[in-house]
Amino acid sequence: MDHMDNQYCRPGFFSYLLARIASFFVANIIFCRRFLRNELKSVRGPCVVIANHECALDFVNLIGATRRPMTFVISNSFYQSLPVKGIMDRMHVIPKQQFQTGVNDLKRMKAVIDSGQILVIYPAGLMSEDGLSTPIPQATCKFLKWLKADVYMARIRGSYFVMPKWAKGLRPGRTTMDIYRLFEKDELSSLPLSEIRERTERALLFDAYREQEALHYRYARNNDIRGLESVLYQCPQCGGEFTVAAAGSDTLCCSKCGYRAHSDAYGFLHTESGETPLRYVSDWSLMIQQNTIDTLRREPDYSISSPTRIHMIDPKRCKFTDVGEGVVSLDGSHFHLRGKIRNRNADIAIPIANIPTLPFKPGIRIELQNGPEIYRCVLDDGRLAMKFIRVLKAFYQIHTENESLR
Repeated sequence: MDHMDNQYCRPGFFSYLLARIASFFVANIIFCRRFLRNELKSVRGPCVVIANHECALDFVNLIGATRRPMTFVISNSFYQSLPVKGIMDRMHVIPKQQFQTGVNDLKRMKAVIDSGQILVIYPAGLMSEDGLSTPIPQATCKFLKWLKADVYMARIRGSYFVMPKWAKGLRPGRTTMDIYRLFEKDELSSLPLSEIRERTERALLFDAYREQEALHYRYARNNDIRGLESVLYQCPQCGGEFTVAAAGSDTLCCSKCGYRAHSDAYGFLHTESGETPLRYVSDWSLMIQQNTIDTLRREPDYSISSPTRIHMIDPKRCKFTDVGEGVVSLDGSHFHLRGKIRNRNADIAIPIANIPTLPFKPGIRIELQNGPEIYRCVLDDGRLAMKFIRVLKAFYQIHTENESLR
């Protein structure tokens, strides 16, 4: 597929049909999907569908919402490393770097709308690691206004628990999909950006654990929280970092103070009498994030670094391969990657001002994106992966707050 082609290309009939059939079985057997509303079903003209992003397979719950073919915007990293990249090419997905949108990306997305078709985007860019939505990029609302089309919201609930980012395997259980019109085309042209942003964020942002309080759905092995220690690495009672570990399948325990949190079948946490009460994983995660923000405000020159193996995509094999080693670091202005890549010295600096977060795998790696290049950093100490992400999010929040005061 020529990524420089700015004309609309209709998804191939047989490839799209195959994807719809496969998605139908996954959506109904694994996700037990149920539509609350589906206003997309009868749409005839061009429109944009925006969707929240709880897990990596959210698209399988959406692709069957209408008989019309939809053009999905997906992560370039995901696209380049797919073993079924050929099928994606025939479906004419639009791969783009996360949190970076080039002129050609914009033209290809606009061509979908100008051809009277359906464009699907996930503004958060990444699935949730803690039941909370990731930040929505500032440019999203300007982009929706620029497209000049009706905007539909596809709100999924429950998929986070079916496929937690920190866990291994799938955990079948119920999900719901609510698809409704969020903005009319003419309305978008007249609304101020502040109101567009407010309504968009209200539709997209979520806390899966608070929603689960009302839904109370059961999921297979939902009390198995092994792997969650990679996300909740700081003890809420004593503040120790990397002292939290799994103690059995349903318990997290702090080796420093003995704090213990048990999970039930609904994913809620329970603590012993007298310990810091935390019912939601999302609240524990927010506490760690706030501690990180407080640290950066106290220490404006704060930085973090780690030795790392460096992997890059081999386009012939459609997979990441080891290309070198070095040190990755993050400060208040840049990511730095220094070392040897393909036997050549490398010293790469990537500004972070407009990067709210990065692709990552808790306990293992982070991915740096620099123009068309993707550097997968498999950290020597994988526990630092989540800390890198928290520090980046904190820098972004502080930077955004400072900008709003100017």
